[in-house]
Amino acid sequence: MNKISIVLFFFISLMIASCKKPEGTGGNSSIKGNVWVHDYNKTFTTIQYQYPGVDMDVYIIYGDETSYGDKIKTNGNGEFEFKYLRKGNYRVYAISDELLGINDSKEVAVPVDVTISDKKQTVDAGQITVKK
Repeated sequence: MNKISIVLFFFISLMIASCKKPEGTGGNSSIKGNVWVHDYNKTFTTIQYQYPGVDMDVYIIYGDETSYGDKIKTNGNGEFEFKYLRKGNYRVYAISDELLGINDSKEVAVPVDVTISDKKQTVDAGQITVKK
């Protein structure tokens, strides 16, 4: 091979490798699920109520990113759906309370890992149960 052929081969290989699109928006797939709330007493020892997580934020992390790429609100039934996603790995999560001590709590993420493996696929992330 001469130098021109090697350089041309290198650039074509680079272009083909760069065509793989990372996780994120721009596809035809979606991730859906719902948020369910366990409403505890002050000491987090007894569930007082259970209900759909209405108008709650749900976050999505694309691939290996360190922070969320998008967030949406749940509907009146606690359901959510992230649309127009490409193939790849995702993490969806909602925020829950966690007991630290008597009458003291902190917020923590309740994550679900999801993989979209085909175009035009809807993946059910299932139910995310949070404590309040």
